[in-house]
Amino acid sequence: MRLIDLTVPIHTGMPVYPGDPEVLLEPALRVATDGVNVLRVHLGSQTGTHVDAPAHLGDDLPTLDELPLHRFTGPALVVDARSAGPHGALGPEYFDRPVHPGAVVLIATGWSAHWGTDAYHLHPSLTPAAAEALVAAGIRTIGIDAPSIDAPDAHSLPAHRILCGAHAVIAENLTGLDQLLDAQLAGEPIEVTLFPLPLTGADGAPVRAVARVGNP
Repeated sequence: MRLIDLTVPIHTGMPVYPGDPEVLLEPALRVATDGVNVLRVHLGSQTGTHVDAPAHLGDDLPTLDELPLHRFTGPALVVDARSAGPHGALGPEYFDRPVHPGAVVLIATGWSAHWGTDAYHLHPSLTPAAAEALVAAGIRTIGIDAPSIDAPDAHSLPAHRILCGAHAVIAENLTGLDQLLDAQLAGEPIEVTLFPLPLTGADGAPVRAVARVGNP
């Protein structure tokens, strides 16, 4: 059994979604002057590898702390969408493998290779039809190695609205999903955890996304 980190590091000046708060990490206390080191952290709830709670899209939808913990973990089904290309539409045809309620569907587009570049925002995205199909299949946790499940110019966020309306959790800015594709192809079991910071009343939070691959 091995652990694979699916998380981008959080650091000062790191990439953020356009309009989101910039990230600043700086010393608040220092051993030399205060006897201890304490870091001051300034970031948005959607910083780096993070999850969206349904409340991200509606004040009447569940906040992060109102969701059950099992929504943030489960056996993973990794979808190979690396052929989609820039602005590719990920329709229901990408999700033709049987999925079981409680599974975590991870969409591997390969776009994490563009992290920190302008090309990162030319990512593939989920179509509303695919989002509806996943909800109908009982999927309530989905992740992608891109900044959003919706297209950059989809200001109404249709895929988000479908999934959030079903009280689903959405993980974005994942990395390393190619390793999970290899493991899945080799027939290894994959369990993923996406546990967020327990921010009260939040629309989302950064996570430490980790996959456990193989048998204990």
